[in-house]
Amino acid sequence: MDLSYILNHLGEDRAAHRGAVSPPIYQSSIFAFPTVDAFREGFRDEFRRTTYTRGNNPTVEVLRKKVAALEGAEDCLMFSSGAGAISAAVIASVAAGDHVICVVRPYSWTRAVLRDLLGRFGVTTSFVDGTDTANFAGAITPQTRLIVLESPNSMTYEQQDLASVARIARARGIRTLCDNSYATPLNQSPLALGIDMVAHSATKYLNGHSDVVAGALCASEAILREVFKKSYMVCGAILSPHDAWLMIRGLRTLAVRMERIARTTREVLAFLQGHEKVEKVFYPHDAANPQFGLTQRQMRGASGLLTIALRVGEVAAVERFCNSLSRFLMTVSWGGYESLQFPVCAVYPRDAPLAPAGGGAGLNYVRLSVGLEEPEVLIADLRNALATI
Repeated sequence: MDLSYILNHLGEDRAAHRGAVSPPIYQSSIFAFPTVDAFREGFRDEFRRTTYTRGNNPTVEVLRKKVAALEGAEDCLMFSSGAGAISAAVIASVAAGDHVICVVRPYSWTRAVLRDLLGRFGVTTSFVDGTDTANFAGAITPQTRLIVLESPNSMTYEQQDLASVARIARARGIRTLCDNSYATPLNQSPLALGIDMVAHSATKYLNGHSDVVAGALCASEAILREVFKKSYMVCGAILSPHDAWLMIRGLRTLAVRMERIARTTREVLAFLQGHEKVEKVFYPHDAANPQFGLTQRQMRGASGLLTIALRVGEVAAVERFCNSLSRFLMTVSWGGYESLQFPVCAVYPRDAPLAPAGGGAGLNYVRLSVGLEEPEVLIADLRNALATI
C-alpha cells in the first residue's frame, strides 16, 4: 500500500458519504439501533461496531485505519493524548507483582505511570541504560512482563537496538512497547523489527499543526482488543471526532512536512556545529553521534528535533539566548509547523546550578524543534541570539 494512498484515500468510503472528498465529522456521542437484536450485536463487539463514541466512532475509525497502515499494524487505537496511549498500553500489560523494564530517561509521564501510579499497586520497574542491549537482558526477572522503549527519546535522543531487544523479549514471552513519536512511521518501523506495540504522541508530527492533543497505539488486533477491554474503555481517554478529523487533515501533508523539516534541519545543524558558543549538539543523524551507526541501520530519515548545550557559565546567559530568539516560540511540545524552543532551565528555580544534582539534562540545554520556516531565517535568528552570550 503506497504512502499517498494511505494519507489521501484509505478508510474514506466516499460512496457512503454522498461523495464527500473530506470525511464527515460524526459529532455524535451515541448511535441508534432499529431493533433489540441489532442493539445486542452493537454491544457484542464495541471494538469494531459503532455503538457509543467512547468505544468507536466513524470519523475516528478512518484515522485508526490510516495510522495503523502507516505503522504496518493490524489496527490502532486513538487516545486523547500520547500519555493516555502509553498508560493504557502499560496498564493492560501488567498486574500486581509484575516487573517492568524501562529506559532510564523516558518521557516524564511514562515514568509517572510506571513509578508513581503502578508502583502503588505492587508493580516494580527497573530503569536501565538502553544504549546497551545487555542491560535489558540483565534486568529481566521471572516477574518481568513488559519492556518500555523510547527510541530516540525527546531530549538527548538515545536509541535502543529495537530488533535485538525484541529478540530477547520474545524468547522470554515479554511484551515490548516503543514510543515512536520522534521518528514517525515514515522514518522508523518498530513493529517490523519485532516490537509488539508502538505508541505516538500524535500531538507532534502526525498532526503537525499544534491544534490537537492526541495519542496513538498500534499493535496486533489481539493485543489491542486486550487494551480496549482492560484500559481503553475503563479509563475513557478517547479522541473526539472533531480532533480526529483535524488529525486526518494534518496527515495529508505528513510526508511533505517531514521532508521540508529534515532539509531545513540539516542546514541549521551545520550552522550550530560550527559555532563557538555551542558546546554540543544532540541529534541522531549527526555523524558525531556515538549511535550514528544504529541510526543508519534503524531509521530511514531524519526529523527536526535537536538539542544544543550552550557554552556558558551561568543560567542568566541561557536566558538571554532564549529571550532573544524571535522565530523559535518558547513553549512545550514539538513537531508542529512552527519552530519552537524549550529551555531546560525553565523547569528549575532561577538560582539552580547549571549541572543538576543526579545528572540528566543540564540547565544549559535548549531543545529546538525546526518547523517550516526558511532555513536562512532560522539561522539568522540563532546567530543573533548566540551573540548575546
